[in-house]
Amino acid sequence: MGNITLAIPEQIHKEMKHFSEVRWSEVARKAIVERLEALHLAEHLAQKSKLTKKDVEEFSNKIKASATKRFLA
Repeated sequence: MGNITLAIPEQIHKEMKHFSEVRWSEVARKAIVERLEALHLAEHLAQKSKLTKKDVEEFSNKIKASATKRFLA
């Protein structure tokens, strides 16, 4: 099994120490696996898509604008 090293802000590290019973390496491992699954799914869907790169960028910009508007409102 490979190893990685993470740099985290000191405040987060203090909070993690407070919950020392949590297996933080397992939390990180699960988060990485979930992200990889999402990326593989997105990649699979993109292979079947007929959208152009420009279409995707426009769609992405609309989503970002909508999310920003919702969270800042």
